[in-house]
Amino acid sequence: MREPETVTPRSDAEIAAASTLADQAGDAAELGARLRVLREEAGLSLRELARRLDISASAVSQIERGVMRPSVNRLIAIVGELGASITDVFAGGTGAHAERSSFGSYSLLRRGEIAPVVLENGVIYRRLSGSRTSGIDHFESTFPPMTSASAGDANSFATHTGVESGVVISGELTVEVHGDTVTLRAGDSITYSSETPHRVSNRSPEPCVANWVIARAPHSDPSDPLFSESHTARS
Repeated sequence: MREPETVTPRSDAEIAAASTLADQAGDAAELGARLRVLREEAGLSLRELARRLDISASAVSQIERGVMRPSVNRLIAIVGELGASITDVFAGGTGAHAERSSFGSYSLLRRGEIAPVVLENGVIYRRLSGSRTSGIDHFESTFPPMTSASAGDANSFATHTGVESGVVISGELTVEVHGDTVTLRAGDSITYSSETPHRVSNRSPEPCVANWVIARAPHSDPSDPLFSESHTARS
């Protein structure tokens, strides 16, 4: 008699990721509209932003109209050129839904109060900070199986200002930094200068959920190899 197949229950994170992908399938237009508003507030024309990003004006237009979703790296590049942050692209602004203490000593963001952002290849970003903090983005990323943070060309590496630190909550994540490749699993964390060429991808057959903090203007010690790495990479 044939043995019954064993079904491995999916984690809460994996179930939430699948549900979010289905629920957020139509939010590309909202994301594009928010990016367009940020561009206009920055006083940049569509063509000027395209020039700074080294992509076509048509590509920028498609992102703003919701025809095309940006990748993780592309989104970070866009908000960087606009002098904005990742938290600015979420519906509801930087803190409209956050609970605040009577004395303003904290802000509290309940899960589900602000819709996550779905990017290229189904990568999901969910804001974790209740309000915008100076120079810091705090968010959760969910990478479906076999996906990358890179735009289009999976071989491209990202560089931007600041320092980032991430911890894997579930699944497996591959991070490449300046020639080194490391695999992170649940509980593993990594920190590196964002100015060093880096690439993040999920090369496994399961979704990966990770929490990230990006500090765009860190008060760093120049003698610390972590922060001097970027200067070595550019030299």
